[in-house]
Amino acid sequence: MKNYSERITVEAGKRGGKPCIRGLRITVYDVLSWLTDGMSESEIIVDYPELMVEDIKACLAFSHLTP
Repeated sequence: MKNYSERITVEAGKRGGKPCIRGLRITVYDVLSWLTDGMSESEIIVDYPELMVEDIKACLAFSHLTP
């Protein structure tokens, strides 16, 4: 995913200003941690049905583009 800006949002008063997914209280860091811990995309979506595969791909793209 080249353009993650529609899926990744930053709001000062939400989750300490950390990048979140579509204004939800789920951070990019949360998703990346779940993936690192071995969860599959489908397992994440079962546990967090408000997420979509595109959200997870946006988190991965975001992580590659930020220092």
